[in-house]
Amino acid sequence: MANYILLVCSCVCLATSVGIYRLPELWLHFVATGLLSFVGFLLTMYTIPRAEQIFIARNLVGVDMCKKSRKSIPEAVGSLAGVNFLIVMSLMLPIPFLQISGDYLVIWDWIRIPYFNLAATTFNGSQFISMLAAIYSISCMIILGFVDDFSNLRWLFKLLVPTIATSPLLLVYAITYNETWIMLPKPFHFSINLGIFYYIYMSMMAVFCTNAINIYAGINGIEVGQSLVVACSLLIFDLVELSDSQWRMHLFSFTFILPFICVSMALFHFNSYPAKVFVGDTYCYFAGMTFAVVGILGHFSKTTLLFFIPQIFNFLFSCPQLFHFVPCPRHRLPRYDSATDCLNNSTFDYDSKKTSKLGKFCLFIAKTFKLSKEVKVSKTKSQFTNFTLINLMILWLGPMNEKNLVRILLSLQILSSAFAFFIRYHVVKYFY
Repeated sequence: MANYILLVCSCVCLATSVGIYRLPELWLHFVATGLLSFVGFLLTMYTIPRAEQIFIARNLVGVDMCKKSRKSIPEAVGSLAGVNFLIVMSLMLPIPFLQISGDYLVIWDWIRIPYFNLAATTFNGSQFISMLAAIYSISCMIILGFVDDFSNLRWLFKLLVPTIATSPLLLVYAITYNETWIMLPKPFHFSINLGIFYYIYMSMMAVFCTNAINIYAGINGIEVGQSLVVACSLLIFDLVELSDSQWRMHLFSFTFILPFICVSMALFHFNSYPAKVFVGDTYCYFAGMTFAVVGILGHFSKTTLLFFIPQIFNFLFSCPQLFHFVPCPRHRLPRYDSATDCLNNSTFDYDSKKTSKLGKFCLFIAKTFKLSKEVKVSKTKSQFTNFTLINLMILWLGPMNEKNLVRILLSLQILSSAFAFFIRYHVVKYFY
């Protein structure tokens, strides 16, 4: 554990140092953000082991279905990471407004403590409101996730609550920025004003981010792992763009992303294979709304979505089951084989007499492009592998250990982020 703490500390110091190098006059902001982020990491590392028995005593547990032991594990522990994040962000609120006054409290000749006062230097009043709106929206999603973990909410609520939770973000965006023009790519190359439709797009983006991570889940470490890759990609993007004219937007994003990475790193330590805790839907909603917040209020929502390439594919691939064009079982987790300690494809039952033409068309496309495998049971009944990216990797690469599967999926996420950077900084110039 000491090596892991040292690794996180080194990463925080590196991110802080790069930020200071890019904007040396804001060294106080970067140092304070780095210190509080690391405090959030230590706080999460401290609270999770001590909360495990409390969760178990109150029967807040889940069964790890991909292990031989099938033992009960504390569920919804992602709520601790979310609460610690909110504590850090609450302490962060005055940081962007701190200013050294120039006067010092002299204790001895060689000890001088600078006086600080509050002034709108780094952030202005509108960005302070943005921080409050962002914290409010993230808090709403943490509450929703916690409720969902223990009451299994219907999908209607999972779509409705994120939409309502984004209303403060959209209101702040309208007051502070209100830019709804978009530039069409070549050969059109002209701007159009989307008006209200741009706000609908941002609201749908928040709903997508919160649910995309939730449906791309089910094996140890995948939820936190994919979120860490996306968050680190956003952090790198912020650091690169700090010297741009829109540096305040990226500093705002940096202020949220670094604490998020730190609490997630602590959670990942306990959730990675073999998992000691489950993160639950709480963490998925918390992570998704954090990304939506920095994308919307940081004014780079399209770039944020570029880092969601695997999640977008998984969502589109899952649509036939999510919208019940074809049968969708309660759990689409891979099937565990205790004899080989490997994960195999899970399947759903298909009956040609009970499936619509649209469903049959979706199955035809899946079979044609090797996205799903059919096993005939009778003339009218078959079994198809579930429509998830996790099952697709098993279908293409064969049964494998859970640990190796997570490594492959996270490697795919990293490659997707590298491809997103290539699009953002190289491909885009040929279209705009």
